[in-house]
Amino acid sequence: MSEESKNSAYNDLEKENKSSKRNIIIIAFLVIIVAIIGIKFYLDSVKENEELQQNLEQTYGELDSISSQLDMKIAEIENLGGDITELQLIRKNLESEKEELKKSNNWAANQIQRYKDKVSGYEELLNLQDEKIKKLEAINKELLSENTNLKTEKNQLNDSISRLKNNREELEDKVAMASRLKAENIKIIAINSRGRERDDKEYKPRHIEKLKIQFNLAENNVAQPEGKDIILRIINPIGNALFDVATGSGSFMIDGKEMFYTAKQEILFDNTQQELSFVYDRGEEYEEGVYQLELYADNYLIGKEKFSVN
Repeated sequence: MSEESKNSAYNDLEKENKSSKRNIIIIAFLVIIVAIIGIKFYLDSVKENEELQQNLEQTYGELDSISSQLDMKIAEIENLGGDITELQLIRKNLESEKEELKKSNNWAANQIQRYKDKVSGYEELLNLQDEKIKKLEAINKELLSENTNLKTEKNQLNDSISRLKNNREELEDKVAMASRLKAENIKIIAINSRGRERDDKEYKPRHIEKLKIQFNLAENNVAQPEGKDIILRIINPIGNALFDVATGSGSFMIDGKEMFYTAKQEILFDNTQQELSFVYDRGEEYEEGVYQLELYADNYLIGKEKFSVN
């Protein structure tokens, strides 16, 4: 082979080697570019997923916050007497949407945006409920004011009625007290077996065959003319009323307590200072001691006196 041929072959080989190196460099460059693009795409995808997840969590948090606020609005409106039927349905729908959102981890951006739009709608709903609450509070305040005025008027009326009632009761008590009868000039007369009368309040047993109690009813212009029961109690030295059914004795109630009486008579009170008398025949000798005599009308004491036997 000539020298010229050798040089030509060498040059061709050199050119081929250089071309091969260029191809390798180009391929390597292309591989690096593809790798860079792939890495960038992966990183962008990861970033996008992270942003979507953040949006998802943020949207759920906003829905959960709205749910809590809606619960408070419902409770407040119910407490103010407002209608909460529609709000309860909205609350139920909101809980369903929260549950759906919670189960979704890889939602598309447009789906998350749809729920973000719902968040705005719910926020507007909450604002409307604030206005509704203000109106209900105003109505309740007005009703409370009217109710307070009515209560005040009612209390004033009750106070007036109570005062009138007390005044009437006081007047009735005064009239009742003023209309009570009073026994005056009470005399205790002992009548012996021969019909002789003694009026000195101290007697021997033999002097008393019968007792005559004589008195008159004091003038009383308040008391109404009407029938009255006048009751006589003769109480022995040991505190017991002389009692004998055969002579007309009996019992009556006074201050819720049963008391025995010795004798009773019915009269027509005519406010003429009429004189009355009892004649009591015991039928046996009186024991020695001090005797108390009591007169009653309408279940209250109208007079008393005493005498002694010795």
